[in-house]
Amino acid sequence: MKAEEFDKQFDDDQNISDQLDLTKARRPLQEQRRVNIDFPVWMIASLDKEAKKLGVTRQSIVKVWLAERLQAIREQKRLS
Repeated sequence: MKAEEFDKQFDDDQNISDQLDLTKARRPLQEQRRVNIDFPVWMIASLDKEAKKLGVTRQSIVKVWLAERLQAIREQKRLS
C-alpha cells in the first residue's frame, strides 16, 4: 500500500490497524524497568489496606501515587 492510500484511509476514519506491524512498536518513556524498594512494615500494611479498598494491587497503587506526585511537582515547576 502506498503512503497516500494509507493516509487517505486514516483520514477517512477507516480501520488501518491491519496495515501496521505493532510487534516492534514502543511508547516513548513507557518501557518498564524493575526496581526494588524497601518499605517499613507499617507502610506496606497501609498500602495493602488502601489497595484492597480500591480493588487494585499494591504495585498499582504505588505507581499511581508516585505518578500523581511527580505530575504535581511538574505542575508546580511550570507555574513558578
